[in-house]
Amino acid sequence: MKRSLVIVLGLAGAAAVVAVGSGITRSSASAPRQDIALAGELTQGGWARGTAPAGTAALTFDGKPVSVAPDGAFFLAFDRDAGAQARLVAQLGDGTAITRTLAVSPRAWKLEYIPLGPKPGTPPSEAFRIRREAELKQINAARAIDSHSQGWRQRFTWPARGRLSGMFGSQRIYNGVPGSYHSGTDIAGGAGAAITAPADGVVILAAASPFTLEGNLLMIDHGMGLNSAFLHCSQILVHQGEAVKQGQIIARIGMTGRATGPHLHWGIKWRDSAPRSDPVHGADELAG
Repeated sequence: MKRSLVIVLGLAGAAAVVAVGSGITRSSASAPRQDIALAGELTQGGWARGTAPAGTAALTFDGKPVSVAPDGAFFLAFDRDAGAQARLVAQLGDGTAITRTLAVSPRAWKLEYIPLGPKPGTPPSEAFRIRREAELKQINAARAIDSHSQGWRQRFTWPARGRLSGMFGSQRIYNGVPGSYHSGTDIAGGAGAAITAPADGVVILAAASPFTLEGNLLMIDHGMGLNSAFLHCSQILVHQGEAVKQGQIIARIGMTGRATGPHLHWGIKWRDSAPRSDPVHGADELAG
């Protein structure tokens, strides 16, 4: 069973604060209590949801702006290779700020050490390079879409049922040289098995034809910069711009693109970070 970590950052008294490094300075004894509530997994590849203090004019995470909903709620995630610390700053409308350094726990990713160099491959052709550039352009354009979906607030569920055939974060090391890590979770659910939306969202990409690597690719935006990608589909059952609900059947498992057997590769992106795609606040085990 995964644990949820709840952290309340701020001053326990009634004064507004300015936190600089490890010091806290009271700016006014009459100001209301200010804090940042954060719940989730503060680990490499983890997710967290939080609430900014009342009066927050801007929120940044490691210097980059984070969107805050009208009710003060926000979402953030840690990359698979996130460092040991992250900085969260709430800038209040009165000019004061609450700054906290978050400790990010490391994860023991599955590493496989191969005492040989990677197998030499055939250099990609010019035709492949041109086609791939066009595909990546579509993917990046899709990820730039902000649908304002509220799916990011939900308890995510598994999009398919079956054997876990590939784990997020796993990586092969060839003679000390790291290969690319696995960027999603693979679910071998059988050809034609249903893929459902893990949370509410809006379809931001529904491939009209198979991509070279991803095959029939479907992408859904859950809002707040969080999106899901579903690779190798045999069939896509929704269209671009369509709003989908959690649990709705959106596609079927296949082996299109670069795949050795029928499975769903489910990947998650939060902005430029790649967190784990298995749900943090969803099922703890995947039933076959």
